[in-house]
Amino acid sequence: MTENEISFKVIGALIEVHRELGPGLLESCYEVALKHEFDSIGLQYQRQFPIPFYYKGSKMEAGFRADFLVEEKVILELKCVEMLSPVHFSQVLTYLRISNKRLGLLVNFNCKIVKNQIRRIANGL
Repeated sequence: MTENEISFKVIGALIEVHRELGPGLLESCYEVALKHEFDSIGLQYQRQFPIPFYYKGSKMEAGFRADFLVEEKVILELKCVEMLSPVHFSQVLTYLRISNKRLGLLVNFNCKIVKNQIRRIANGL
């Protein structure tokens, strides 16, 4: 599956979870619901995917954790905030850069219509 095909399925799952749960819950609630949704549609994923980084040639294990890595290609980062800020976009772009992935999705569940709060972030590699 391509990154675009994966993101299409992930966006459908995000919309379904938000339709069922609505806004106002903790990020962890949406994460668990998405796990269930991904299982039901047959998407492979890793939750709390560790992303190490390198410093002066040494691997640092105290790296980052993306909420999901879907089909080994798309990073998904969940938020439940008043408004997405530039630092959230930078976070996803950093995850993409240091994990050598091309596409990330950033979503804010704390909204009335979730499709308006899903952002695709591309890494030019």
